[in-house]
Amino acid sequence: QAHKNICCVGDDDQSIYSWRGAEVENILRFEKDFPGAKVVRLERNYRSTPHILAAASALIDHNEGRLGKTLWTKLDEGEKVRVVGVWDGEEEARATADEIEALQAKKQPLNGIAVLVRAGFQTREFEERLITLGVPYRVIGGPRFYERQEIRDAIAYLRVVAQPDDDLAFERIVNLPKRGLGPATLQTLHRLGRAEGISLTAAASRLIETDEIKPKARHTLAGLLEDFTGWRGKVETMPLPDLAAMILDQSGTIAMWRSSKALDAPGRLDNLKEMIFALEDFDNLTGFLEHVSLVMENDDPAIDDKVNLMTLHGAKGLEFDTVFLAGWEEGLFPHPRTLDDSGVAGLEEERRLAYVGLTRARLKAVVSFAANRRIHGQWQSSLPSRFIDELPEDHIDFRSAAGLYGGSRQGSRGGLGEGVAVFGSQSGPPKRRQPGETIVEARFEAKFIDGAEGAFQIGDRVFHQKFGYGRIVSVDGGKLEIAFDKAGGKKVMASFVEAV
Repeated sequence: QAHKNICCVGDDDQSIYSWRGAEVENILRFEKDFPGAKVVRLERNYRSTPHILAAASALIDHNEGRLGKTLWTKLDEGEKVRVVGVWDGEEEARATADEIEALQAKKQPLNGIAVLVRAGFQTREFEERLITLGVPYRVIGGPRFYERQEIRDAIAYLRVVAQPDDDLAFERIVNLPKRGLGPATLQTLHRLGRAEGISLTAAASRLIETDEIKPKARHTLAGLLEDFTGWRGKVETMPLPDLAAMILDQSGTIAMWRSSKALDAPGRLDNLKEMIFALEDFDNLTGFLEHVSLVMENDDPAIDDKVNLMTLHGAKGLEFDTVFLAGWEEGLFPHPRTLDDSGVAGLEEERRLAYVGLTRARLKAVVSFAANRRIHGQWQSSLPSRFIDELPEDHIDFRSAAGLYGGSRQGSRGGLGEGVAVFGSQSGPPKRRQPGETIVEARFEAKFIDGAEGAFQIGDRVFHQKFGYGRIVSVDGGKLEIAFDKAGGKKVMASFVEAV
C-alpha cells in the first residue's frame, strides 16, 4: 500500500460466493481503501450477442451495490432472450430436452448446450427426460442425481427392503446413520456370512441370538432388523412415496441431515425430497430400483459430446452457445433461504447469480418458469421470478402456455396466460396424489419444514392440491377453514396448503 503497486482484477457484478467468505464489498470499497486508485472498466464483451448483454445489463442495474459499467459488443444482434412459461416442472424438463434434441438433429454440438438451475435437486427431471430421449449429458460440479451420496444411501435402504440378500446395500446402511456398530461387529457379520454361506442380513439375524457381539450392539442390530421387517410388511399396502418417507424418518436419515452443520446439508435434504416424489411415477418398489439401475448404467464415458447440467454457481467462468435457465420462479429463484439469511444483500447476490447465468450464453438464452412446482414436498402455485419482470421488453421474447394463471396476473408482458403455447399446453392441475397418499406430505411438513402452523391469517389466499384456490375464513391452530373457489367450504390442515 505504501508503494501503491497493488493491482486488483474483479467483476463486482459476478460476486456470487458470499457463503464461501467472498465479499463484494472488497471490490466496492477498493477506492476508499486505496485513495487515488485508477479504475479501468473492461466493457467490451466478446462472448454474448447485443440482446443477451442488454437483458443482463438491465437486470443487474437493479442492484444498488455495484460500481456500474456499460457492456457493448460488435457481434451481430442475434436472437432475443426467450422467456417461456410452462405448466409444471415436468413440462419444463420435457420442453427443454425436446428442444435440445431438435438442436442435436441440426448438428449443433451438445457440448455447446447447458441447462442451468438454481438448486441441485432440479436436475433430476432434466436427467430423466434426457435419458428417455437418449441424449447424453453430464452433470458439472457434482455427481448425477442418483449417484449423489444421500440418494445412494436412501436407495440402499430401499434395496434391503426389497432384496434382503443385497449385501452391498446392507453394508452401506447398517451403520448409517451411526448406530454404534463398529468395525468389530461388521467383521463378525462378514465372518459368519462367509462361514455359513448366507447373506449379511441372514447373518445378522443369527448373530443377535448369540453372545458373539456386545449386548449394546446386539440390541441395536436387532432393532434395525425389526425396522426392516416392519417396512417390508408395508411394501404392498403403502404408497411408495409414503413408505420412503417413513424409512428415511425412522432410520434417522432425516434427523442426521437436519442436524448436520455442513453447508450442503439443506441441498441434500432437497435431493432426498425430490427422490421421494420421483417414486410417484412407479407402481412398485422393484420397478423403481430397476429404473435406477438403468439410469446408473446410462453414462457412457466414451462419449464426449454431452449436454451440460449444472447449478448457476457452477457455471461461473464457463460459456456455451445455448443456455437454458430453468426455474425462474418466486420461492425458488431468488432462493428464499438466501433472502431469509441476508435480506437485501442476499437479494442482490441472487440477482448477480441471474446475471452470471444469462451472460454464460453466446448465441441463445432461454429463461423458463413453471406455474406449478413441487417444493418442500408440496405442490406450489408459483409466480414468475421478480428477475423476469426486470428484463427489458425490447430484448426479450415472452411466451407462455395459454391459461397458466387464468388471466389473473397482468403486467407489462401483456398478461401471463395470453401468450403463445410454445412448448404445448396442458390442461388441468398438476398430477394429483392417489387417495390416502397423505403421509408423505404430513411427514415432510413435520420433518423438513418448520413453522407451518401460525403462518396463515384470515383472508389469506391459498392453494390446496385437491381443492384448488381459496381464501381462509377461520384459523384454529394448525386447522384452517377455507372457502374454495370451486370446492366450497372445507376444513383442512395448514400443512396441506400454500400461500399464493
